[in-house]
Amino acid sequence: MGCGKTMQLLQVAFNYEERGHKVCVIKPATDTKNGTKLLTRIGPERETNFCFDRATNLYDKISAKYKDVQCVLVDESQFLTKDQVDQLMQVTIDLNIPVMCYGLRLNFRREDGGFEGATRLLQIAHDIEEIKTICECGRKATYNARFLDGKLVADGPDVLIDDGKSKIEYRAICPACYERYLKCTS
Repeated sequence: MGCGKTMQLLQVAFNYEERGHKVCVIKPATDTKNGTKLLTRIGPERETNFCFDRATNLYDKISAKYKDVQCVLVDESQFLTKDQVDQLMQVTIDLNIPVMCYGLRLNFRREDGGFEGATRLLQIAHDIEEIKTICECGRKATYNARFLDGKLVADGPDVLIDDGKSKIEYRAICPACYERYLKCTS
C-alpha cells in the first residue's frame, strides 16, 4: 500500500539484531510477491524465517522451532486467521515472546470485516500504533484503494495479487480522493 509497514518491520528486526537478539520474521504464503522475501519500495529486503498458510498453527510452529527468539514479527498480518491471531497471543502469554504484527485495518472496500486477521488483532492487541502516510493530494491517507489497470475497483475478492496479466496496484489514499475516484468509475 505504500505507507512503510514492511520498512518499519525491517527496522525493528534490525534494532533487535543489532543488540544481539534473535527475531523470527514471518509472512503469509498468500502474499506471493517476492516469494519468501520481504521487500520494501525503497530497497531493503529480508528473507523470512517461514511463510505460513491458513492451516498453519503458528503457536505450534513457533514453540517447536523459534522459542529462543526475543521477538516475532509478522508482515501482512491482515491475512492471518482469527485462530492464528489467538495462537500468536498464546505465544506472548506462554512463551513470553513479544509479537508485532504489521498489516492493514480495512480492505479496499473500506470494510472492517474484510480481513479476519485485522479484525481479531484490533479486538485483542495489547497496543496499536498507526503508521501514517499521505495521499497523493497531501492529506492523511487512511484507505487502501485497489486500482486495476489504472481504475479504482470497489468490489471483488479481498485477496488479489498481481498475476502479471493485469496491472493491480494498491494505493494509500484519503477518503476524499477515494470518493473522487469512485465517482470517476461510476
